[in-house]
Amino acid sequence: MKKLIAAISGLVLGALASTVIFADFNDNKNTNQAGTATNAQKVYVPFGQKDEYYLFASGGHSGQMFIYGVPSMRHIRTIPVFSHDSATGYGWDKHSKKMLGKYTWGDLHHPALSEKGGEYDGKYLFATDVGNNRAAVMDLKTFTVKDILEVPNTGGPHCAAFVTQNTEYMFLPTRFAIPFGHKFASLDDFKTKYKGVMSAVTFDEKKQKLSVAYQVALPPWSFDLSDAGKKISKDWAVMTTYNTEEATTEMEINASQKDRDYIVLFNWKELEKMIADGKFDMVNGMKMLDPSKHKGAIYLVPTAKSPHGVDVTPDGTRFIASGKLAPAMTVFSFEKAFRAIKDKKFAGEQEGIPVLDYDSVMEREVNPENALGPLHTQFDGNGFAYTTMFISSEIVKWNIKTGETVDRVPVQYSPGHASAAEGDTVSPDGKYIIALNKIAKDTYLSVGPSHPESMQLIDLSGKKMEIIQSAPVDPEPHYAQMIKADKIKPIVVYDKDEKRPDSVWNQKDTSITRKGNVVEVHGVALRSKFIFDGKAARKDVINVKEGDKVVIHLTNIDLDQDITHGFGINSYDLNMEVQPGQTQTIEFTANKAGTYPLYCTNFCSALHQEMNGYLLVEPKG
Repeated sequence: MKKLIAAISGLVLGALASTVIFADFNDNKNTNQAGTATNAQKVYVPFGQKDEYYLFASGGHSGQMFIYGVPSMRHIRTIPVFSHDSATGYGWDKHSKKMLGKYTWGDLHHPALSEKGGEYDGKYLFATDVGNNRAAVMDLKTFTVKDILEVPNTGGPHCAAFVTQNTEYMFLPTRFAIPFGHKFASLDDFKTKYKGVMSAVTFDEKKQKLSVAYQVALPPWSFDLSDAGKKISKDWAVMTTYNTEEATTEMEINASQKDRDYIVLFNWKELEKMIADGKFDMVNGMKMLDPSKHKGAIYLVPTAKSPHGVDVTPDGTRFIASGKLAPAMTVFSFEKAFRAIKDKKFAGEQEGIPVLDYDSVMEREVNPENALGPLHTQFDGNGFAYTTMFISSEIVKWNIKTGETVDRVPVQYSPGHASAAEGDTVSPDGKYIIALNKIAKDTYLSVGPSHPESMQLIDLSGKKMEIIQSAPVDPEPHYAQMIKADKIKPIVVYDKDEKRPDSVWNQKDTSITRKGNVVEVHGVALRSKFIFDGKAARKDVINVKEGDKVVIHLTNIDLDQDITHGFGINSYDLNMEVQPGQTQTIEFTANKAGTYPLYCTNFCSALHQEMNGYLLVEPKG
């Protein structure tokens, strides 16, 4: 019996304006569907044992990062990044509230693990916010966000180039062309007053801070996905463009007129040198380089129109582009590109940027039979590439050197990205790949009109690819990276640092002090009580006056693993979480007079219910 895989309307223009693709799951001898006893054994992780990999999957417009174990595909943690999270108090404690600033939501895309020598080092995870032009960094010792950076002059950083080989930079190309600084300008002036901006972002590991080193003013096109070079191409990076038509309305039609768009090929070492040589203008406090004036670092490579993914092979010799509106992947050679640049084999310029001759850079076009809608490619380290096919709902395995199709497996409706084990490194493991499916009809119990999306785990170890597990995810993941579990070294408790500002480690040192209308509390949490003032008769009560600014520093002095305390104030819309050995701060104005219970919001002991106190707010007058 044949199942409907995908109905894509409006993706392919003209004759392909409405495309419906069917795949025969029952007749396909190429795949075992998840659910057989053999496949259940492959994903079974016995109690007391742990998964082999972490999977970091973006949470899209939830603004969160989802963490899974592989091969079990169990959801083990959600990290709030760009959105408030009441479970952990993220967005209410002083640190996270300051990071989130004026924004209450985010659209998290394309996580990227920090690297050393082209290998994941397990230390940090980066992500971008398309909705509010931000980048974030997470510390994988604590699985918490350390910094969020709002990037000026840019409109929707859809994808950070997966960090350069030693995490020197991540590059944030903008999805939406805008005037610098979001200034008002008529769309009639799109060509002259709008720009697509690429930002070079650096990370100071000691300060745990992100910053913009410089920006590049590109034509008013849309820039989609990107990847950093490796080994021989380590000083280079690539990113895809669409809407080179510079359309401003009805993008579905008007941004798909040309037969070709471009891959932007750039040498970040040369850009770095140009900035050091002063070849920039200051724009809203940013160093802005114009490649039409300062040539020699950025080139355009023609590719199939409306490309989505561009991916660098593990050996760094090639980059592979996937055009959404073409049935082919194109393999380009870095070495051929370098020769073309040296020999000046150009096919003219676009917006002052040299266009490399297509035939001088292209190595081959790969056309798997009946495969439609290529989006994103991953690698196994054995010379094979795996490309998701959005329209024909499958993953195709093919030989990078020959272009020969080796295998294919149907997946459950419209895969977008895929994530292979260590797949973006110089040495992928070749063990698993996960299809990140955009749509998941008929897969899980009905939850109303909106279906949960799905991730399907595919075993690559045998002669044929096999789907061995499926897991729901909501909303759909916008890319993921999979890392060996033993590379990540999380702490289990925070160090007892007696020099840490505002921390208190002894009940007798707790205090409540007043300076004018500011009340500052240095308290502790321990099983099963709060102590705010060790010298007071009622140690678990905070007395303030209406209108006071209240600053509460709370240290969790329980140093046993997994004894997390929460701190919530009833009817005051406040909560935060304090991990073992951690000090957290919350600030608020006591603008409501009255009696307000406060309590531990995170289960911590048999007497958890008894862990409470009071905030007493004396009325004015």
